[in-house]
Amino acid sequence: MKYKKPVSVLVVIHTAGLDVLLLERALHPGFWQSVTGSQEDDEPLLETARREVLEETGIVAAAADFIDWQLTNRYEIFAEWRYRYAPGVTHNTEHVFSLLVPEQAAVTISPDEHLAYRWLPWQEAAAACFSWSNRDAILELPRRLVSTPR
Repeated sequence: MKYKKPVSVLVVIHTAGLDVLLLERALHPGFWQSVTGSQEDDEPLLETARREVLEETGIVAAAADFIDWQLTNRYEIFAEWRYRYAPGVTHNTEHVFSLLVPEQAAVTISPDEHLAYRWLPWQEAAAACFSWSNRDAILELPRRLVSTPR
């Protein structure tokens, strides 16, 4: 078995009007989140973000479209998911990115990973997230947009 690397990305996909895309986890109905995924081998984190967005939503985005927040979160991996990691691995380091899209659009979800998707205003999206790091990133989104040159 090839173990997952305990390094991942969180990608907050949003419109200029601050509507945020959330995905419902297939294994946990009612658990909503932004795009997340683990780094594979030595792939650059930006490529991890681009790949996960494509795999989880079907959205094709260039590397230049992503904003690397230069923000990492470290958290304990839920016990039920630790079997995916090497023995003794209990924590993950998550790197935060955002992706501005022109408008709310239909996305193509992977049914083995997600049950549904929805676009919500940023405050509602933050409140709907089960993950504290995802919630905090969405709450930070308005400030990040003001301070990020385009």
